[in-house]
Amino acid sequence: MKRLAICSGLLLITLVNPIFSVGEAGAIFLLIAPGARAGGLGEAQVAVTDDAYASYWNPAGLGFLKGQELSLMYVPEWLPGFNLDDMYYSFAAYRKHYPYLGTIGGHIIFLSLGEQTRTDEAANYLGTFSSYMAAFTISYSALLSDNRSFGLNAKIFHQHLTDLGAGGEKGKGYSTDFGFDIGYLHKEFLSPRLDLGVTVTNIGPKVSFIDPAQADPQPTNFTLGFNYRLIDEQFNKLNVIYDVDKLLVGSYADMDWNGDGIIGGCDKEGHCEGLGEYNSNGKQETAHTDPIYLGIFTSWVDDWFLGGDRDIPANNESDGKIGGYDWDDNNNDGVINVDQGEIIEAGINPNDGINFGDPDWGIYNQDGVKEVGNSKDRSINDELKKLIHHFGLEYWYSKYFALRAGYYYDQEGKINNPTFGVGLRFAGYGFDFGFTSGEPGHPLTNTMRFSLNMEINSPKQVIQP
Repeated sequence: MKRLAICSGLLLITLVNPIFSVGEAGAIFLLIAPGARAGGLGEAQVAVTDDAYASYWNPAGLGFLKGQELSLMYVPEWLPGFNLDDMYYSFAAYRKHYPYLGTIGGHIIFLSLGEQTRTDEAANYLGTFSSYMAAFTISYSALLSDNRSFGLNAKIFHQHLTDLGAGGEKGKGYSTDFGFDIGYLHKEFLSPRLDLGVTVTNIGPKVSFIDPAQADPQPTNFTLGFNYRLIDEQFNKLNVIYDVDKLLVGSYADMDWNGDGIIGGCDKEGHCEGLGEYNSNGKQETAHTDPIYLGIFTSWVDDWFLGGDRDIPANNESDGKIGGYDWDDNNNDGVINVDQGEIIEAGINPNDGINFGDPDWGIYNQDGVKEVGNSKDRSINDELKKLIHHFGLEYWYSKYFALRAGYYYDQEGKINNPTFGVGLRFAGYGFDFGFTSGEPGHPLTNTMRFSLNMEINSPKQVIQP
């Protein structure tokens, strides 16, 4: 099977959540939002975890629950914009409270990528195979006080893209890895009507498939959520919910960290022979990510404060140098017109008499994009654009019927998805429906989620502070 087939499968998963760029993180399927209730609330749920889905959204929410509960969800056509009938998503969660011990729960995730075609390096047909991804999680939560709780998840997940690599590729097209989640929930935070939730999910080692040297970090994600009970009466309740996500992966494009105008050229020990991913100081300049123990800190400033001038791909391929081209604004409108500019190629050959930093060295790449000095143009706004915002409104009439609306906003990914949903509760059973709207052509547009909740033996009780 061609490597292109594997990359295509990864791309489909990456499109699940626009926080991520291709190659920035692996196992993105762990961030597919389960639960039709969450689906109708713009995926804002971290501070509203009052059912078995808390095992996924915020395990700390389990600590406030008594009794037993089983929850199921099925999405018959995941990413309907791709018209892939055999790509579906299913989720099951369970929780049970033990007096004096806490609440134990867990969930199972299964994502089918459907049937794929296998080919060799010469594009010869070799049959078909199935691709899928699955995860199993165990949860534990206990109260810290009447209105505060913490929770932990331990998970193991398997990604099966293909049985084997192609040609001379090493390794297998599948991986089995583990990770952890931590959560905190504070009810009546600063106000009797306000709840606060915090989670850090998918903490663990890097994920690799064909080549361990190309391993990607897990999609370690930080979420801060609020739930404000705007109306809290016996028969009418209205909650205003907000979550914000931040990917805790320190990620860098090709960058000139030492300011010599060239990307890499040396090995890790600083030996420079024109090859290698490092500069003379032993700092990696080719695209890379920080290990998790650094990424949880550097991810907040990697697109703003850290690094040097970026080697921005021209014609979809980085050229290993910063600038070298000079573009003229012929009509003096302050805009570099690529199709009209006059280009002067300086190159990096020292024999031509022009070197990086000389007056005749252009600051642009061959597509007219500024490279020399672009590190000074970055600001904190570049970090803020990577935040993903979730807004939700949930109205309950008594305890039996709910109407929901939400909004999913990703500035960097240019995605604005309204969501809608309804919920029913009766005799220990709950049914929820969630619908994701959006612009035509977006993969998640017209996604429908269906959920079923069942209270087992004893009715669910929420421990009130």
